[in-house]
Amino acid sequence: MEINATYTSFVAVGDSFTEGMSDALPDGSYRGWADLLAARLAARTPGFRYANLAVRGKLIAQIVDEQSGPASAMGADLVTLVGGLNDVLRPKCDVNRVCALLEEAAGRLAKDCGQLVLMRSPGRQGPVLERFRPRMEQLFAHIDALAAQHDAIVVDLFSSRALADPRMWAEDRLHLNRAGHERVAEAVWQALGFPAESDWDAPLPTFVPPGWAARRTSDVRFARQHLAPWIGRRLTGRSSGDGRAPKRPDLLPYEG
Repeated sequence: MEINATYTSFVAVGDSFTEGMSDALPDGSYRGWADLLAARLAARTPGFRYANLAVRGKLIAQIVDEQSGPASAMGADLVTLVGGLNDVLRPKCDVNRVCALLEEAAGRLAKDCGQLVLMRSPGRQGPVLERFRPRMEQLFAHIDALAAQHDAIVVDLFSSRALADPRMWAEDRLHLNRAGHERVAEAVWQALGFPAESDWDAPLPTFVPPGWAARRTSDVRFARQHLAPWIGRRLTGRSSGDGRAPKRPDLLPYEG
């Protein structure tokens, strides 16, 4: 792929994946792949500007209503759109509606911004992935079709065996950890045509999995600290992103 060194601005649209969970910084905020990508692009281009409108917990309808308009108005050279997974992982989901809303957002961003990047989101090995795989594959097939329609780039993270490894995921089993986000940043970097700095899909070293007792302890901790609160929010109609503003709402010079 031809190297493109002309990006002067970047806006990221989406949910917790693009906000950066769970690549936690010492102050409790999150960095993530989009911030890492922005830092690389800024190092190549003086005056580079960056906005990140993504907010955790957002469904695709909220991304369309709350983020696609402001992002479109920014007219950035580069825009990433990742959404819909929060929808398809719910017990009840109209995947066709999710695809239609994603199409609406992609069309708007492709028209008003420069290069559009879409993604086939990564999935952690386990029963949850297998349960929702048909929905995810339907969503990803539509993403491929949208990319062809809008000349967008698709970064296929779903096929990555490395990113499916549980060691790339945080304790909540829903979000990538720091190592996972670093690999995603490298994957997008290469998809944009820049020279590889590492093999983002290199397999992790072989390891001996923990024993039964350690796994059960981990499962209990996960259920108490992460699963129960998640179920509670679903039952009450709340979201982890309620009332939360984007971390970089304006397209401003990147300062790290």
